[in-house]
Amino acid sequence: MGVEIKETEVSDEDFEEMKGFVRDYLAASVESEEDGGRMRWYPWHSSDYRFNHILNVVDLATDIAEAEGADVDVVRVAAVFHDVAKLEAEQDVHAEAGARVAREYLQSRGNYPESFIEEVCGAVVDHSYTGDLTDVPLESRCLMEADLLDKVGANGAVLMLLRMGYESRTHMDSAKMVDRVLQRANDHTERVVSDTAEGIAHQRIKRVKWLREWLEEEVSRMDADGVTDR
Repeated sequence: MGVEIKETEVSDEDFEEMKGFVRDYLAASVESEEDGGRMRWYPWHSSDYRFNHILNVVDLATDIAEAEGADVDVVRVAAVFHDVAKLEAEQDVHAEAGARVAREYLQSRGNYPESFIEEVCGAVVDHSYTGDLTDVPLESRCLMEADLLDKVGANGAVLMLLRMGYESRTHMDSAKMVDRVLQRANDHTERVVSDTAEGIAHQRIKRVKWLREWLEEEVSRMDADGVTDR
């Protein structure tokens, strides 16, 4: 029996070029909009936040793929392109739009086999699927689990606290806002399938619980008369 030869390998240099392309694409998506785009005043709808989210998902997806035996090249390339069209397309079609960008990039740069391109683009499309994660290929699942996990933990908690200002809330609502993160974290954890993703989720949830306890203990509270409890 011969040794199975992997069909493609994405070099670190090629991958860095992909990240640079996605960063510039996101920035251009915002710059081309006269009014700053939909809800661009929310920090998580900026090109900087979106690119940071993509990098987080790349790291998480790569770790999950390595632990679960998925094709790491397919997973990390799909991860870097999964939200490339997020700031220019409507939410319900951003995955398909991102797959088109990924396909055009991969077909025009390098010498990637069509089978590799199909797997990458399939995972990008799949990442917005809201059904059971066991219904999708392993590589898609790794990306989807990573995408869910980036919304869990310290990152999700900080973003929710930032949201208080946009909702005209005071810092004394912070514990309640973090409760939203815990609820979302529990919902996301129910969706993940792999032991690797589940372990990461529980670790992150533990951190959010600690933060919520600290906020409950240390943030000043106002009684019904507006007097601060001490």
